[in-house]
Amino acid sequence: MIKIEDFSTGIPMESNTKLIEIDPAENINNKRHIRLLLKQIAESNLDDLLIKISNAYHEEAEIKAFHPINDLKGIENIESVYWRPLLKAFPDLERRDNLFIGGSFQNNIFVSAISHLTGTFTNEWLNVPPHGKTIHLRTCEVHQIEKGKIIQSHILIDTIDFMRQAGFWPINKSLGVEGMWPGPITGDGTTFENLDKNLSTASLDQGLKMQRSLNIKPENEEGATKESIKEKLLDHPQIEFWHPKMMWYGPCGIGTARGLKGFVAHHQLPFRLTFKDRNYWKIGHYVELGDGNYSMTAGWHSIEAIHGAKDWLGYEPTNKSVTMRVMDFYLHHEGLIRENWVPIDIAHILYQIGVDVFELIKK
Repeated sequence: MIKIEDFSTGIPMESNTKLIEIDPAENINNKRHIRLLLKQIAESNLDDLLIKISNAYHEEAEIKAFHPINDLKGIENIESVYWRPLLKAFPDLERRDNLFIGGSFQNNIFVSAISHLTGTFTNEWLNVPPHGKTIHLRTCEVHQIEKGKIIQSHILIDTIDFMRQAGFWPINKSLGVEGMWPGPITGDGTTFENLDKNLSTASLDQGLKMQRSLNIKPENEEGATKESIKEKLLDHPQIEFWHPKMMWYGPCGIGTARGLKGFVAHHQLPFRLTFKDRNYWKIGHYVELGDGNYSMTAGWHSIEAIHGAKDWLGYEPTNKSVTMRVMDFYLHHEGLIRENWVPIDIAHILYQIGVDVFELIKK
């Protein structure tokens, strides 16, 4: 088996950066505290919305959000550009968390979540017309905390999945299966209270080592064919990490895959063929967390790549350089990675290659 290279996957730090190591009990308190504040925002009314946001966020906090919201700074912009239109569109909105984890990375403290914001789609949002029915907005977040409040958030709402539920399908057919993401098979995504530092470290180490294995690229070998690449991906160092019953939950447009064969067929092989020229860690992860049997990493942007083929998402190659907003959440179960939830801002990637999904639904 090919040896997996060892290298740093995080954003480079200044030499004098003071690392933070958070106590597990403090991490539990952070998760409870921030989870309550986020629920209060999502379930507030328009009259007290700014108060609820002020309770959760520092005055000059920043949000790095999904396309087309993108970057916001200050609680007034967070309220007026992000939350107020969302609550107008879904007046009965509620927050349903599937996974809530936390910890420290480098010199910062974080909590991170996979949730659904559920409500009746009553008024237009992002130029999508309402149908008056239930929508589950698939939402994945990372929040950096300072003195009990959020100083920076990264938020990915799956806007393509939102369109799908609203009755629109503006992109090519997915290779995987579309549908609502389930919570962890262990059923403890929001109830576990881990105090074992070693377990958290081991979970993160396993996730990072698997990610480093992805830097082994059979698609770039001389004379490689689609079939030979597929065979090498099924006999790749990554097999050391994946559970036989692994589930890979991709964003809408890619869909869900089961087992290594499904993962390779529905996402990994098409992705590698389309983006042969790519760098996973040119910028590096801004967060890497291990929390009990869970871990997560995220980059903004962690991947830069050249759009060189049509296998992934089905669009003719543009040879344009694109960046990707990606998060990875892992359940480590029975000694292996059992589940992997992977939010990717597909609308943002498509926009970079000249496909504006928000304009397409108007036609």
